[in-house]
Amino acid sequence: MDIFFKSICHWKICRIDKVIAVVLAIALFCCSGTLIRAESGNHEKETAKEQLQLYAQAAVLMDADSGRVLYGKNEDAVLPMASTTKIMTCILALEYGNLEQVVEASAYAASMPKVKLYVRQGEKFRLKDLLYSLMLESHNDAAVVVAEAVGGSVEQFAAMMNQKARDIGCYDTYFITPNGLDAAVNESGKVHSTTAEDLAKIMAYCVTDSPQKDAFLEITRTLSYDFTDVDGSRSFHCDNHNAFLGMMQEALSGKTGFTNNAGYCYVGAVESEGRIYTVALLACGWPNNRSYKWSDMKKLADYGMEHYHYRDIYEKKTFADIPVRSGIAGKAAKPWDQAVVSAAIEKGEGSLPFLLCDEDHVEVKTRVETVLDAPVATGAKVGEVSYYLNGELIKSYDILTEDAVEEQSFLWILDYIVKLAIFL
Repeated sequence: MDIFFKSICHWKICRIDKVIAVVLAIALFCCSGTLIRAESGNHEKETAKEQLQLYAQAAVLMDADSGRVLYGKNEDAVLPMASTTKIMTCILALEYGNLEQVVEASAYAASMPKVKLYVRQGEKFRLKDLLYSLMLESHNDAAVVVAEAVGGSVEQFAAMMNQKARDIGCYDTYFITPNGLDAAVNESGKVHSTTAEDLAKIMAYCVTDSPQKDAFLEITRTLSYDFTDVDGSRSFHCDNHNAFLGMMQEALSGKTGFTNNAGYCYVGAVESEGRIYTVALLACGWPNNRSYKWSDMKKLADYGMEHYHYRDIYEKKTFADIPVRSGIAGKAAKPWDQAVVSAAIEKGEGSLPFLLCDEDHVEVKTRVETVLDAPVATGAKVGEVSYYLNGELIKSYDILTEDAVEEQSFLWILDYIVKLAIFL
């Protein structure tokens, strides 16, 4: 009998073990599936990242309209930028110089290293012609002639460049030269440098915000240009070395650069369906990798055009009248009548287009006063409507009163009582 019960118990234990084994196997299978799906998801994410694998050590894709960084790689890294510097030199010359001004080359300008126009000391040129030399052929001596003519000296012009950078909102940029040659200030240890984000922001200013943006685009989009010195004794021919202009029909503007310290650099702009993107690439390879910058530029431009489109995020809002304590509710109002004031969003265009991708999240928050104290003036701020993109404030509108409410003063109440007594 004991043997029988022992056999039964052994059979049950084996059966339980088998059940547990089956359950564990099912659980393991489910977990494996989850792990496989997770690994698959991670692989998909890695694949997406690999599609934006860039040669540049630092890069930025920017919405030129808002200044928003749409894609960045080490965008805050401070690096030398070589001849991409010349976009700042050009825009300052356009804004503060006279294109028909006759400028004279100094001995210092003539001493600049290649790439150069080979100006001679005392030789005279029109400022406009030198800007084509500067931007198409990237001539280092032309940059110095321009800087000395517009700023009085290279040092004073560099101060103008740095001030303009700060005005634009570029606080990690430091200019020493007008041509981008590697340079450092011994006393401070500062070097001629920028960040990819700052450089993209400067280009955005040049093509969208500067009062001379049309002149800038005309120069930088010209394929070739011929001119002479003022005396007509020497002739010059310039070809545009921004090969990207012929690589994409959306190409708008751009500037190449190279020094031994900076490597190949590029800053450019593309325009598509009303969208303008700027791209900055720093340290994008060294010889013999001059084509890397074109690969990165096209990759980032395509990414922006594919993923980002304008969407009007403006929301039309109306607000309930706001009670006004101790306010006069109108001409025939009684002291106990409730005074109210209407409010509306400040007058504007009634639209807020913003460049967004599918993953972007827009949130609109409204704050408005629930009660006011008299007196209330017309146009008084009583709240605001704020727009947040991915948790960051991008725009706010004031809510303003549409009319005024006077206060119930002692004299007003006394006058009401007197008139009431006379009527009675």
